[in-house]
Amino acid sequence: MKFKLKSNYKPTGDQPRAIEQLSAWLKQNNKHQTLLGVTGSGKTFTMANVIQNIQKPTLVISHNKTLAAQLASEFKEYFPNNAVHYFVSYYDYYQPEAYIPQSDTYIEKETQVNEEIDRLRHASTQSLLSRKDVIIVASVSCIYGLGSPIEYKKQAITLKTKQSTPRNKILMALTKLRFTRNDIDFHRGTFRVRGDVLEIYPVFSLDEIIRVEFFGDTIERIVVLDSLTGKKKQGPVDSVDIYPATHYLPPDQDQSDIVKEIEKDLKKQIEHFQKNNQLLEAQRIEQRTKYDLEMIQTVGYCNGIENYSRYFDHRKPGEPPFALIDYFPDDYLLLVDESHMTIPQIGGMYAGDKSRKQMLIDYGFRLPAARDNRPLMFKEFETHVNKAVFVSATPGPYEIAHSTGMSVEDVKTEGISTIMKQPNKPDSFHVTEQVIRPTGLLDPEVQIRPTKNQIDDVLEEVQKRVKNKQRVLITTLTKRLSEELNDYLQELGIKSQYLHSEVDTLERITILRDLRKGVFDVLVGINLLREGLDLPEVSLVVILDADKEGFLRSETSLIQTMGRAARHADGQVIMYADVVTGSMKRAINETKRRRTIQEAYNTQHGITPTSIEKEIKDDQFSRMKKEKSEAKDRFKNIPKDEIPQLVKELTSQMDLAAKNLDFEKATELRDIIQDLTH
Repeated sequence: MKFKLKSNYKPTGDQPRAIEQLSAWLKQNNKHQTLLGVTGSGKTFTMANVIQNIQKPTLVISHNKTLAAQLASEFKEYFPNNAVHYFVSYYDYYQPEAYIPQSDTYIEKETQVNEEIDRLRHASTQSLLSRKDVIIVASVSCIYGLGSPIEYKKQAITLKTKQSTPRNKILMALTKLRFTRNDIDFHRGTFRVRGDVLEIYPVFSLDEIIRVEFFGDTIERIVVLDSLTGKKKQGPVDSVDIYPATHYLPPDQDQSDIVKEIEKDLKKQIEHFQKNNQLLEAQRIEQRTKYDLEMIQTVGYCNGIENYSRYFDHRKPGEPPFALIDYFPDDYLLLVDESHMTIPQIGGMYAGDKSRKQMLIDYGFRLPAARDNRPLMFKEFETHVNKAVFVSATPGPYEIAHSTGMSVEDVKTEGISTIMKQPNKPDSFHVTEQVIRPTGLLDPEVQIRPTKNQIDDVLEEVQKRVKNKQRVLITTLTKRLSEELNDYLQELGIKSQYLHSEVDTLERITILRDLRKGVFDVLVGINLLREGLDLPEVSLVVILDADKEGFLRSETSLIQTMGRAARHADGQVIMYADVVTGSMKRAINETKRRRTIQEAYNTQHGITPTSIEKEIKDDQFSRMKKEKSEAKDRFKNIPKDEIPQLVKELTSQMDLAAKNLDFEKATELRDIIQDLTH
C-alpha cells in the first residue's frame, strides 16, 4: 500500500513552500535537510505531506516518550489506512545491573515491563518486515541493542491452509519462538491446544488470536478471532506468519561453536584476573558465566542473555549491535523531531552505558563481550542515516552545519538569523523555514531592561496583565530564587505559584491547568518553561538574569522560552540584563527576523492575529474520580452468583496494573473489589 494522507485542511502560509523544497531535496538524494518551523506553524502536518510525497518507510525520532506518543497519535489521524506504530522503552521501571566498588555493592538488574508498550514494539518490527507503508515514531531507545532482524525474520514460521505438517512439529516450533503453552490463562505470547484446534495469541496482537484447525496433520482452515468474544474478525485466510515472542532470540543452529567461543573468552578473562592477583574476580566470573552457559545449553536462554548478544549475532568485538534502524530498508526516511534536543541526546547515550558496563567487567561480573550490548555510538548512528530531515524551531549547530555545508564553529559564530538572511553556500543550502502561523500570530516583541529595581518593574508588568485577565511566566536561574519570588508576589496579593523539577509530575499537570483557568495568574519556574508548554493565555514571559551565559540562557533556550508568549496576540518578552550577551543578541535578532516575515505576510493577505483558543480539560485526578464512580456503577446490578468470577478477573487485572506500576488503576480496581465483596 502507498501512504495516503487524509486531512480536512490544506497546506497554508509557508507550508506549501516547505513541503515542496523538502520533497525536492529528498528526491535529489540530498542526505541532510532542516525544517526551521516555529511553534504553532504546523510542522507535523508538513512532515506528513513530505512522507506522502516521498513514499518511503519512515522513522520519526523524538527526545521523550510523551512527545513521541503525541506525534504517533497525530500521524495515525493523518494516515488511518497505513501502519503507524509507537516504539519506546518498554520499562515502566528500570534498574540496570551495576556495581559500586566504594561500598562493594552489586545491584542486580530489576525491571517492570509495560505489557502494552512491549506489544507495540513487536507490532513495529513485524510491520517493518512485512510491509512498506510504515511510520514508526520512536524515542531514542531506537538506537539501543535489539535482536538481529535477520534471525527474527528467519525463525518466523508460516502456516498455510492445505499445508501438511505434524501438529507436534508446529508446537515445537512455537516453543522455539519463545511462545508458551497455557490452556487456562490465554494471553499474549501463549498458545493453547483443544483437540484438532490450535489457537495462538501473537505477541503483537491487542485483541486478535489466530485459530488453526487441523484435519489429521493437514491445516484445514485459518481464521482470526476476537480474543474476548471468540467472534470471527477475519478469514478464512490462506496463510499467516508467526513471529518470535522476543526480539532476543538465539540463532536456529547448533550452539556448540558459540559456547566454545564464550568458554575461550572466559578462560582469557580468568587468566587476566589471576595474573593481576584478582582471585575473587576470577572466581566470580567463572562461576557466573558457567551458570549462564548451563542455562543456555539446557533451555536455550538465561537471564541477561543480551550480554552475550555479540556471540549469537556473530559480531566481532567493537562491532555495533543491531537496533531498530536495522529493521528498516536501506532507503528509509528519517525525521528528527525537536532535533536541538534529540541529536545531543543520541550523542550522549553511549558514554554513560560504557562507564557502567566497564565497572561490571573490571570486577568480574561480566565478560568483556557485555560491552558490545550497548546503544549505537553517534558515528555509528550517522552511518545508518539514509536521508534525514531535522525539525525544530531552534535547530542546533550540527543540523545547520550538515544542511548547509558550513562548519559547526562557523554556525555557532554567525547564528541562525545571519545564516538564514545570507547563506554562505546557496547551492548546498538545504534549510527551509516555516514561520507563518495559521492564526496569524507573530513572534513576541522583546525588550531589554536593566536589573536595577527589576522586581518592582516585574510587579508593575504583572499587575497590568492580571487586570486584562492574562497570564505571566517568569523564568529564574535557581530554585531558591523562584520560591522567594513566588513568596514575595503572594505577600503582595498576586496569585502566584512556582514550578521546578522537584514538583511531582501529576501535580505539575494540575498547576498548569490551574494557571490556564485563572486559579493563579503567575507561574515562576526555572528551565521547565521551554519545550512542551502549551499555554495560550500567557501574554508575558519574563526572563531574569538573561545575561548569565550558559545552558539556560543559550541562544536556543532563550528562543524556546520566548516562544511561550507566541500563542497570544499581545505576546511580549522582557529580559532583565545589564549587558547584551552573544546569545541574547542572536536570539533577539532571530525573533525580529521571524516577526518581520510574519508581519509582511499578514499585511499582504489582510490577516489580523488572533490568540489561540484551546479547551481546558479536567485534570487527571478529577478524571480518575469520575472513572472510578462510573466503574462502580457498571457492577451495581450484577447477579450475586457471577460476583466470584468477576472478582477473580478484577484481581488479575489489579495484579497486572501493580506490576506495571500503574498504581492509580490498581487502587481503583482494589476499591471496586472491596465494594463487590462487602
